[in-house]
Amino acid sequence: MTARRAPAGAAPSTARQAMGGRAATPRPLGGPGAVSGPAGLRGFTRRPPPARERCELCAEPLSGEHRHLVDTRNRSLMCACTGCYLLFTRPGAGAGHFRAVPDRYLTDPDFALDEESWNRLQIPVGLAFFFRNSELDRLAAFYPSPAGATESELDPETWRDVLGHSRLAALLRPDTEALLIRREREAEGLGTGECYLVPVDACYELVGRMRLHWQGFDGGAEARADLAEFFARVRAKARPPAEEEAGP
Repeated sequence: MTARRAPAGAAPSTARQAMGGRAATPRPLGGPGAVSGPAGLRGFTRRPPPARERCELCAEPLSGEHRHLVDTRNRSLMCACTGCYLLFTRPGAGAGHFRAVPDRYLTDPDFALDEESWNRLQIPVGLAFFFRNSELDRLAAFYPSPAGATESELDPETWRDVLGHSRLAALLRPDTEALLIRREREAEGLGTGECYLVPVDACYELVGRMRLHWQGFDGGAEARADLAEFFARVRAKARPPAEEEAGP
């Protein structure tokens, strides 16, 4: 079993740093300041205002909260305005090159994963996410680390035996959604763990948070607090899947 850094790609805010690849638009520090001296020199010394984030398809300025597309060929996330996002919500749009990241959060209250099954996945930490890469036609497993998202080899047989028959795995949409699994010691109140189906950009947000706050061997108090806050938000959004709900 080998583990390697996640492939390069673009992602929003802290998630951009986790995925690597396309860099965010440079943002100068500070704003315009009072500058003394001849007026002719002020244009060279005055700092420009911060650049606004823009849609990566049409360059439309974006608000703080915006949607994302998956570039399936480059394995990257792209920031998108509402119009461009909606273009790719229909099945088959863009020949599958770009896929809109949905916003559904699902939970499986009956999920259970014992220690032996978790060890079969060969994930060295108690947190991982899994998604199907349609371009490579295989499943991918990632876990957060101080260096970013680290990919772990996952053979199809292990996936089928350990997670493939779970309730949420059958609903997973390729490229754009992931199974997010957290396992902690029973003393911490999580028993055999928790499993959610989440938008894939949420997973890379988590990776970026861990990379930003991680300190020392175990991550430190700030990283643990950030992790707890992240999962509290996921739990608040997640709901059990409806009977008619299915992935395309």
